[in-house]
Amino acid sequence: GACLVSFEKQDLLELGVPPAPAIQIIRQVEKLKSHTGTFGGSVRIPKNSGIQSLSSTVSIIQTLRHKIKSVTDDRTTDDKRLNRENTEDATSQPLRKPISLTRPFDKSDPSFIYKQNDILPPIAGPSNLLDPVHEYQLLPNTNEASEREILYEFTKEVFCFAASCMNSRTNGTIHFGVKIQSGQAHGQVIGHKVTSFSKYQEAFESCLNEHFQEDRNVARACIRPPKFFQVHNQYGTTSDKWVIEVDVVPTYSETKEKVFYTVLNIASIEKEQQCKTECLFVREGLRAVNILSDPNPRIVQEKIKSITDKVKCWAAARNSVEEKNDRHLTQGHQGHQGQRLKQIITRGRDLLENSTEVIVVTNKCHSSQLEHLGFLKEMKLFAVLEFDPESDVDGTCSFYRRDRIANLHYPQMYVTQDSIPTVIGKLNLFKQTSWVFCNGRVNEESEIDKPLTTSEWLKKRSGDVTNMVSFLCNPDLLSKDRLLVVFILHSAITDISSPLMETFCAIYRTLEGDDNMLCICKDTNVFRDWKQMVETRCKVDITGKCIYELSLNEINSTIQKLKEPQTRSSRRYLPSSASSSVLLTKRDEELMTVLDILSENECENTEIETNESFQEFKKKTEEDFYRGGQVTWWNFYLSERPGCHPFIKRDKYQELYDLITPVQGYTSPCVMINLFHHPGCGGTTLAMHVLWSLRRKFRCAVVKNNIAQNSEIAVQVKNLLTYGKQEESGYTPVLLLVDNWDDVEELKQCILSVGSERKQNSNVMVIILNCERSQFPDESSRNSRTANVFITNKLSTQEQSLFSEKLRQLKAYHDQPETFYAFMIMTKNFSEDYIKNLVSNIVKDLDTTTQKGKLFSFLAVLNTYVNGSYISLSLCEELVGIRNAFWKRETLEEKMNPYSTLLINFIVEEHGTYQAVRFLHQLIASNCLEVLAQKHKLSLAEITINLLHCDCLYKSFMGKDILIQNIQSMLITRHRKEQGGDKDTLFSPLIEAIDEEEGPDKIKEVLEKAIVRFDRSATLPQALARHFYLKEKDFKSAIQWARDAQRKNPVNSYIADTVGQVYKSQLKQEIVEHSDASCAINAFKDSQELAKKDEPVDQFDLHNKKRKKSYNTSGYVGETEVMMTLLEVIKDIPLFNGRDRYKRDTMLQFLNGHFPAKNFHEINNTTMDQFVAVLADHERFLVSLKPSLKAMFSFFENYFTYLKPRSLERETTDERNKRKVSEHFKKYVDIFCISGEEKASEKDNNPKLSLLQQIADKKNYLESKRADTFAGLLQCLYEKTGKEMEYILNKWLFVFDNSPNRYISDTVNLILANIVLHDIKPNSKTLKKYTELVSLLNEALQNEGIHSKCTELYYLSMLLIWPTKDHRLEDVEAYKNISTYVTSARKSFHRRFSHMFPARSAIAHFFLGKSTGLERIVSKAKLDHIVSSASQQRSQCDMHQLWLTGAVWKEPEVQKMLLRVKGKSENSDIYVSYAGNLKMLVRPAYLGGIRGGYSQEKVSFYLGFSMEGPVAYDIRYENVI
Repeated sequence: GACLVSFEKQDLLELGVPPAPAIQIIRQVEKLKSHTGTFGGSVRIPKNSGIQSLSSTVSIIQTLRHKIKSVTDDRTTDDKRLNRENTEDATSQPLRKPISLTRPFDKSDPSFIYKQNDILPPIAGPSNLLDPVHEYQLLPNTNEASEREILYEFTKEVFCFAASCMNSRTNGTIHFGVKIQSGQAHGQVIGHKVTSFSKYQEAFESCLNEHFQEDRNVARACIRPPKFFQVHNQYGTTSDKWVIEVDVVPTYSETKEKVFYTVLNIASIEKEQQCKTECLFVREGLRAVNILSDPNPRIVQEKIKSITDKVKCWAAARNSVEEKNDRHLTQGHQGHQGQRLKQIITRGRDLLENSTEVIVVTNKCHSSQLEHLGFLKEMKLFAVLEFDPESDVDGTCSFYRRDRIANLHYPQMYVTQDSIPTVIGKLNLFKQTSWVFCNGRVNEESEIDKPLTTSEWLKKRSGDVTNMVSFLCNPDLLSKDRLLVVFILHSAITDISSPLMETFCAIYRTLEGDDNMLCICKDTNVFRDWKQMVETRCKVDITGKCIYELSLNEINSTIQKLKEPQTRSSRRYLPSSASSSVLLTKRDEELMTVLDILSENECENTEIETNESFQEFKKKTEEDFYRGGQVTWWNFYLSERPGCHPFIKRDKYQELYDLITPVQGYTSPCVMINLFHHPGCGGTTLAMHVLWSLRRKFRCAVVKNNIAQNSEIAVQVKNLLTYGKQEESGYTPVLLLVDNWDDVEELKQCILSVGSERKQNSNVMVIILNCERSQFPDESSRNSRTANVFITNKLSTQEQSLFSEKLRQLKAYHDQPETFYAFMIMTKNFSEDYIKNLVSNIVKDLDTTTQKGKLFSFLAVLNTYVNGSYISLSLCEELVGIRNAFWKRETLEEKMNPYSTLLINFIVEEHGTYQAVRFLHQLIASNCLEVLAQKHKLSLAEITINLLHCDCLYKSFMGKDILIQNIQSMLITRHRKEQGGDKDTLFSPLIEAIDEEEGPDKIKEVLEKAIVRFDRSATLPQALARHFYLKEKDFKSAIQWARDAQRKNPVNSYIADTVGQVYKSQLKQEIVEHSDASCAINAFKDSQELAKKDEPVDQFDLHNKKRKKSYNTSGYVGETEVMMTLLEVIKDIPLFNGRDRYKRDTMLQFLNGHFPAKNFHEINNTTMDQFVAVLADHERFLVSLKPSLKAMFSFFENYFTYLKPRSLERETTDERNKRKVSEHFKKYVDIFCISGEEKASEKDNNPKLSLLQQIADKKNYLESKRADTFAGLLQCLYEKTGKEMEYILNKWLFVFDNSPNRYISDTVNLILANIVLHDIKPNSKTLKKYTELVSLLNEALQNEGIHSKCTELYYLSMLLIWPTKDHRLEDVEAYKNISTYVTSARKSFHRRFSHMFPARSAIAHFFLGKSTGLERIVSKAKLDHIVSSASQQRSQCDMHQLWLTGAVWKEPEVQKMLLRVKGKSENSDIYVSYAGNLKMLVRPAYLGGIRGGYSQEKVSFYLGFSMEGPVAYDIRYENVI
């Protein structure tokens, strides 16, 4: 504009004009000067030219401005990106900050902000009168001047500037808080601290009248009140500084041709008074000039006359440009941005689908605009990339979190080596919105997460953000056809390297374009800058993806109208005590991420029910279910509507209902009920039907995520239980449905642990209804220890009639209910003929060589052999060639027709939320495999190999991890009856089926192909190794593959065990040299050592990730079997013929290391010499067999006696291993232990046996009776009679009294033998006195101290010297140290057995009774006998249930025998105190036995003693009212 007259070339370069255009501009200005003179306040108008000449000048100026704009719009990318000041002569200049925009003129935008140290455009003189001139000012701070002086300076500068603009008829803005000086700091935003806005406004109003006097009304119309704009720090946070701005708009209608004088109050310090001085200000170049300041009156008069004339010209020019501008505005075009917004956000559909995952990228939003962001709460926000460091304090995040849940994250949390499913689980992705602070947070204590400046952000954070974008836009996480990225720009982006711009580029690169993008710009100015930035960086025009003409309010309303009608009640209620209800807010429900909560008013008063599409929705809901989809709450709700037909009630409905409802009869706060069912026979539907009927009596929920952790579920169940309750009493029980859960017992224990805030004798709080698939539901029901119901795949006569009637009803309002094949299978009572005919008719023309045929066969094999398997919809579409799914027009159903009638789409909520495809029913899938094999000659092996060869299946897509898991499971996972399988299998059912139909060669081919595909998996080569040694007896190949598995996972004890099993099998098969036995034993020892460690899950063997925690004992079993095999071989060689007593003794002497191999000799017997040579070569190994076996049996005794499995299912495995070990021990006894008859005969022949020999004989006897160890003696409680136990004690007394070297084990075993005999036969004369036992114990304790490895010693201290019931301590030193010994027992036990704790817990074999001495030590065996005597018909399962539920403690005889100990709960622990400040920690026997909340309460309980320490049973709170 007119200011160009004062611009030099360098000034233009500073404005960002490239060198060549700058020269053109300067030359053009020189030409214009000769015609128009100078611009601004010194404009001269030729005589007789009048207004016309001035109008021509204005026109020329506007033409020049357009030329400048066209030139500057062609700036190069490098010039814009780096903001370098280049000239023609200089190749490099210092890097300058880019120019920031000022606020749009005369716009009241409270959301506008300035950033500290930003550079505003250079000031300039008047141009076309409408474009505002700018002036920058810095007021003195409070340290330099008083508040009164600051306000005076403010008003003086404002009105001097305003008067100059009004006289020059140009718009203008004065900015306070911006530095004005030469150099790079010119226009730098500094800001002022403002203590009171009102004081500035009051000073403005009061001084306006004084300055303008009679023109005050015109001045008030032209001068806008001061506006205050906050200054943000460079990293985006708010500061306490402000920029104050005053706009001046001298419209022609107000100013006409008037000249405006002002009066300034000039303060006189000397006279302490103010002098009023009249001034006349005009714009002259870049500043305001007072015409009346010249001391020469004549010159002043001339200037006044000149200005009066100029003002008339300026007024005419002002009127002209205003009229032209008004005409331009009235000709504005109507935009179509609303339609564009709808088109982009719905992807060309009518509605914004709930399946669309939205990622929002946004910067700071002003508080006045937050109310228009309500649409964010209605969208399915996957993540928000936030660039406002204060968002969680008072910004968008804070606004969103008032009603919805959002987790606060940082970009580095997404930069990890963890797998995608692991990150999903850790960050709760898909369940709750992730709010990612891409430039830190102001309220973060860690410096790492503080906000950064742009330059620092580029260095320290841009990498993390780029990696995070790669993760979020990964097809494995989010399918591109369901992803929408929305940029919401509340302020302009002017820096080409700004963090938000860098993020846009990262997303643009990752998504390979802008197809999935929407940009919402606050206004056209923000859009213009954004468009230019994107064009410069990405070479793309983003206009078609931008919304910039609509207000945020309009955008908010438009998007909310596009939402699908809600199918859930807007206000959901839960049942509460006394028939009341509580409101479940949406935000609180989002916290319970793994639960699908069934509200009292489920499906009532929903948007969909009042929508015109309701009938279509109703029809589709029913159709999806009856075709084979998962039942929904809507199915039950619709069946209860007036005029609708009822839902089918299965025969077992009432039985299950009645089993759940009598909650008063339960004795445990958490109970479990099993529903066993055949797959696909309606078991889960039956369970959900019962939940629906009980929704007003229980707080019902379904676990909707099958990979959720039990601990997480337990916490959320507790939150559901206690929701809306202020006190502990009167909880409404939770009815929790879990479907085919891996370890329900562990889930129950977790719920007991976290949901323990209950009062004494309170009713049940949680009922777990476990739907468990089983091939033999009736058998599973009989064997179950818990209450249960079962249903099979055979309908009763009544059920068949109900299904037939339902079919008749469906025909009335559905076109072809006969195509509801899952329903028809049940209607036909699971008829095999019906299924075969159905499949044959549909699949007969399938071309298996096409992509459709391959997809069909893949789904068939997966659905047949892996329960609950599926393939994601996006992958299915890619397989059959459906492209550009974001704007898709063709569906999978259309592409797969007619075979799609056997398939169904459904929603998956594991590893994310997405759509998947499966067969309608497992029986349909298995019959499809038969048809493919018979009619299309496509074998199982061929389908499986095709599945492994199909590269498309293993690329990036949603659900890839679960698909890989299912494929590997299909190849590896064996069936076990104890886990609901139809039989125990050596290999997976698929592998066994291939073996049966096609032979072992195909198995090798399939597994070898799988190993190539999953080259980092260890379990596949392990499976192949098992095939070679079990099926083909090819031990060389088996070893090769087993070692390959071990290389891939060297820390897995099960794989190490497989190596040992191969060698063991080879040993049994070939009876070769013992070197193979050594290899087997070493492999089993490796397995034992690895089992002691916390084995990490193999990330490539995903099918094991939900395996229940168990302790792997197979290494111990395997080593025992190998050694027993060797002993069987050894005892049969001629040197050790068992029929010859002398040779047998010689063998025992040799194996015990007492008879060297070199002493063997046979005259002239070459064969014997060869045997002796072999024995001599391997003597050390053979001599180690007996002590090694002894160690194995000792391990198993401790394992089975000291510890019990945490899982009920593991007890079956325990029993199986017990039988194996027992059989081996009998053989061991036959070999190493001489029978009593032989010993008696030997004694008769040699009555003068040495004392050492007698001791050895006694120990030999004890070993044969498994009474030579502490654990073995504990087992005597359950297995021996009084007479047998007396005999055992006598042996121990002899050993103890006569042993020259007395070991600590001898002492503890003797003491325990007395305790056991006293429990079995208390009147036995063999028993030592209680005081003698205490004395022996005290002596041992003094010798061993408190750091002994002998846990058994400290265990005996609890039994014998626990303080008496009157809390009195004896004088013996051991009594005073009982607390120390209890601690020592716990530490010693943990050192020995802590690696087994995840799978097992300590057993209490004794309890504290009411008597004294040995009488007060009451065994568990005795309590079992008391309880079983109360009902002779109780089975072992019933006994276990009585202990589990606590019913044992209700038996009067038990209460009469045991002492109820008083203690105190502190910090969720229990302590018992005795005299002398003695305080001991007692562990609750069952999780949930003590309240949470760290309440300190008096409690009482029965005290049990485990090897880990004292245990509290039947805990009661003493102060319960």
